Amino acid sequence: MNRTAALPLVALLTLSLALAGCGKGEAKMAEKKDETPAIPVETAIVAAGTVSAVYSGTASLESEQQATVVAKVSGVVTRIVVEEGTRVKAGQVLAKIEDARYKLQLDSARANMAKLEQEYNRNLQLHDKGLVSADAYERVKFDLDALKAQYDIAKLDFEYTDIKAPIDGVVSERLIKAGNMVTVNQATFVVTDFDPLLANVFVPERELNKLRPNQRASVTADALPDRKFDASIERISPVVDPKTGTFKVTVAVSDPSRRLKSGMFGRIDIVYDVRNDTLLVPRSAVIQEDAESAVFVVKDGVASRRTVSVGYSNNGSIEVTAGVKAGEQVVTVGQTSLKEGSKVNVVGGAKATQTEVAVEQPGKKGGQA
Repeated sequence: MNRTAALPLVALLTLSLALAGCGKGEAKMAEKKDETPAIPVETAIVAAGTVSAVYSGTASLESEQQATVVAKVSGVVTRIVVEEGTRVKAGQVLAKIEDARYKLQLDSARANMAKLEQEYNRNLQLHDKGLVSADAYERVKFDLDALKAQYDIAKLDFEYTDIKAPIDGVVSERLIKAGNMVTVNQATFVVTDFDPLLANVFVPERELNKLRPNQRASVTADALPDRKFDASIERISPVVDPKTGTFKVTVAVSDPSRRLKSGMFGRIDIVYDVRNDTLLVPRSAVIQEDAESAVFVVKDGVASRRTVSVGYSNNGSIEVTAGVKAGEQVVTVGQTSLKEGSKVNVVGGAKATQTEVAVEQPGKKGGQA
C-alpha cells in the first residue's frame, strides 16, 4: 500500500477511536448523575406514652385564711412575743398588755362574789326553814348572779391582756411595738394561713365542661421558676360572668416547704384529660401543609412521606393518632429538603424516652393540633 492511500484509513481509525472515547465519557457522567448524595437528617423514634391535656392560666396566689388580730382591751404593750415570719398556733400568745389594773379588778370581783355567796348560802338555809321571805331570798340570788357576771367580765379582761392568735398560720405583719398604747379593737398583728394557697383563674365558658372539682393541677411561680407545686381544683363557680364570658375556678396549692407566698404571681396548669399508651413524636417532626399533617419516615436509608392524624400537642411533643407505628423512625431535622424516596444519612437523634407529656390547650399557651 502506498503512503497516499494509507492516509484516509488512518484518519478514519482516529475518528472511530475518538467517538468511542466520547461515548464512554458520557456514560460515566450519566452514571455519576444518578448517584444523588444522601441528605443528612436527624431522627427520633415513635414512642408510646401518656399525654395529658392541660388548660393554662395565670393568677395571683391568695391565702385561704387571713386574720387581723385586734386588741380586746386597752393598755400599754409590755412585751412582743413573736415576730413576722413566726409560725403560730391558734391561741398562742403574740404580745402582752400591762395587766396590773385588770388583775386588781379581777381580785375585787372575786372577793365581792365570795362575800355574797356566803350571804346567799345563809339565806338559802333560812329560806328552807321558812325564816326568810321568798322576795328577800330572790333578791340575794339575783345580786349573786350579777356579781358572777361581773367576775366573768373581769376574768375575760384579764385574759385579754394576752394578745393571742385566732388561727393557725404565720405572722405576716406586726403592727405594734413594745411600749405602744393600744386601744380596744386596734389592729396589732396579721396572721396568714398559707396552707393551702388559692389561685382564682377566670376561664372562658367554652371550657366549662372540661373542668370539675378535684382535677389535678400544678402551679409554677415566677419567683420560683425551678419548682412545680402540686395543686387541684378546690371549687368552680356555677355562674358565668356575662361581661367577660368567663367563670371562676379556684385552685388550691399545697406547699409543705412554705416557699410559696401570698401575693406571688403563679402560672396554673389544670389537667383535664389524660390519654394512656398513645404514640408521641417530637413536634419538630410534623410538617403542616394545607391543613394536612405529615412526617417523613426513614427505612433502609430512604425517606417516605406519611400523612398523619395528630391530637394534643405542646412545644416539645405531639400525639399521633394515625399514620405511624411505635418504633418507626421519623425525621426531626432536615425534612424540608426531603421528597418522597429521598436517600438520607442519619447523623443525629435519639429515641423518645418520655412517658408523660403535659400538653397545653387552646386559649392558653399551646393548642390542639
